[in-house]
Amino acid sequence: MTAPGAGAAPSTAAVVAEVYGGGGNAGATLTNDFVELANAGATTVNLAGLSVQYLPGSPSASSRWQSTPLTGGVEPGGRYLVAEGRGAAGTVELPTPDATGGIAMSASSGTVALVTGTEPLTCRTVAGCAAEPRIVDLVGYGGATVREGAPVPGASNTASVARDALTDTDDNAADFAAGEPTPTNAAGDTTGGPEPEPVATRIYEVQGTTRLSPLDGELVSVPGVVTALRTFGSSRGFWLQDPDPDTDPRTSEALFVYTGSTTPAVAPGDTLTVTGTVQEYYPDNPATSDFQSLTELTGARWTVESRGGAVPEPLAVGPDTVPGTLAPQPGGNIEELPLRPGTYALDFWESHESELVQVSDVRLVSRSTDYNELYVTTKPDEHPSARGGTLYLGYDRPNTGILKIESLIPFSQRPFPTANTGDVLTGVTSGPVEYDRFGGHTLLASVLGEVKDNGLERETTRKQRRGELAVATYNVENLFAADAQAKFDALAEGVVEHLATPDIVTLEEVQDNNGPSGNGDGVVAADETLRRFTDAIVAAGGPRYEWRQIDPRDRTDGGQPGGNIRVGFLFNPHRVSFVDRPGGDATTAVEVERTRRGARLSISPGRVDPLDPAWEDSRKPLAGEFVFRGRTVFVVANHFASKGGDQPLHGRFQPPTRHSEEQRLRQARVLRGFVDELLAADPRANVVVAGDLNDFPFSPTLRTLTEGGALEALIDTLPENERYSYVYEGNSQVLDHILVSRAPRRVDYDVVHINAEFAEQASDHDPQIVRFIPRG
Repeated sequence: MTAPGAGAAPSTAAVVAEVYGGGGNAGATLTNDFVELANAGATTVNLAGLSVQYLPGSPSASSRWQSTPLTGGVEPGGRYLVAEGRGAAGTVELPTPDATGGIAMSASSGTVALVTGTEPLTCRTVAGCAAEPRIVDLVGYGGATVREGAPVPGASNTASVARDALTDTDDNAADFAAGEPTPTNAAGDTTGGPEPEPVATRIYEVQGTTRLSPLDGELVSVPGVVTALRTFGSSRGFWLQDPDPDTDPRTSEALFVYTGSTTPAVAPGDTLTVTGTVQEYYPDNPATSDFQSLTELTGARWTVESRGGAVPEPLAVGPDTVPGTLAPQPGGNIEELPLRPGTYALDFWESHESELVQVSDVRLVSRSTDYNELYVTTKPDEHPSARGGTLYLGYDRPNTGILKIESLIPFSQRPFPTANTGDVLTGVTSGPVEYDRFGGHTLLASVLGEVKDNGLERETTRKQRRGELAVATYNVENLFAADAQAKFDALAEGVVEHLATPDIVTLEEVQDNNGPSGNGDGVVAADETLRRFTDAIVAAGGPRYEWRQIDPRDRTDGGQPGGNIRVGFLFNPHRVSFVDRPGGDATTAVEVERTRRGARLSISPGRVDPLDPAWEDSRKPLAGEFVFRGRTVFVVANHFASKGGDQPLHGRFQPPTRHSEEQRLRQARVLRGFVDELLAADPRANVVVAGDLNDFPFSPTLRTLTEGGALEALIDTLPENERYSYVYEGNSQVLDHILVSRAPRRVDYDVVHINAEFAEQASDHDPQIVRFIPRG
């Protein structure tokens, strides 16, 4: 049975007439992908305010529609051409497009929609898109999940899918057929005309003195020497460097020549003359990107002048090479500012974009990541942590010595090294340097040093004394019942051996029983997840912990789609009692009640103001009332909104905008209001606020929570070189916190480093623990 259509009712006006995603691919004639629209009606269709949008054929939970805005209109029976992503191959330009985007569409499978408005669609299923009123027309090709009726077969690097006639039956397979691409613009042009003569120039003239090439979009011819190749993946190519540089320190002497999925038949030391089109490549939509671009040549052809010559010497980068100031701070886009490589670190790297650089005997400031990355520091004395990392200590104190390293050596020849923070990458590592959206400037190693293990060990905290209450916080990284037993065992070992069996543990990122596999199935319970975890703790020699938590409403608390993550409590009933008061659920707010004996919670456990807009698509704090040796202790478990969507430290906007901070600041105000109510009811109340606050000690979020001294952030009590619980892009930083009210006595606090610095980890966060004597 054919699935129902995903688009609007059959269109009698503007329709998608042709889709081609093979532009610039191997074997293609055309250089660009394109979408062609047509007007099946009798009057002119105004396209202003509409957009063409693209979704991968098999969208994942993280897939997003990409949007190209339209202008102008299309006459009755006329055509309208939208140029999209450009590839490395092909020799024929599109006719002059009526609109231009940068979407790299798949040649074989995808979904294209004509949409009212420019805001990206959010649907990723047939049913979801069928219910979307903004869709004017839609076509799915190849094995596309989202389509009208059945998808169109036959799309490829050399074949588009085109509408047989300007009729729309809402069955893509019936309305479209595969064939030779025939791009046509509003003027009726079908080819781009003869290829222009290339401009003979030099690489430093292509690179220019800002981040953007003055020759962007032009066909050029440049000489140079091949320095390195990328021979795997979908972004293959080679780096070309001019052996005769100019005298301007702002201009790079090298370029990346992009050949798509084709491995170029060149070798380091070959001298070439390369003809290609200059392009500023962005890792996402150029119009909205937060990231820097890479100047490259596409659609390249070359002549080999000689083979086997010398490769230019790499630039040696040491402790004093890179400036200590990160970037200019104009309050906006820095791309068109003249480079100042002697003043700013980002300018320094841009002025050496694609050139060979080398580092020697550098310390690793991160674990080797799951994406085959190493982060090193070229400045060993820059904000060092106690265990070999580099600390992130303030928005105005960035670490300009951090450099990411990836490998150009196929892993079949040289497996990527596994390493911990504080290890040393010995010997020489060299290769071209590029900007990467993940981690910033990256040395792509064609020569990779050896990792020396410096013997980093996991920490173990001391056991709490008889009269001390021990409260820990632990982000268990998307734990759900079907996780491998090894993960449960490693987390349990952390609780039993390294945290010495705390009395109370606030947990973050506990998922429902079937985790992300059950997206939208209505399963929200986490009892199986917590049962497996507490069983693993017993098996590791720990106590039989009990738990308290509240199931969220389905898909309302953010995190991994379908996982329904939440916070919760574990507690050792032989050491501490939980005060159960019924009534807590996903939407009922806990209240503070004043009694003759002090404060108490109206429900326990209970969520803190869960319907406040501050918690939209985010975890809600969970308050619990505990009794330890006859003394009441209030614990609030937290997991604030993530930093997703913030502009990167190394991006093209400086200073970066922290978009996510506003929600965390609202969350901090709500939580602080609840704590103030507790302390107003009992100024001597023992209050512990713990969890993943997703923000730094110097952030407005933490300042809001600690303002006036009602709560103390315990991370501030540690020596500066021990203040971290998480490592991101080589920066050892604090996202997890424990805060306490003034009441507890003899407070002893510890961040227990067992995960964040290690290649093998049970979670990406380190747990923390506080031991104290509650006030009676």
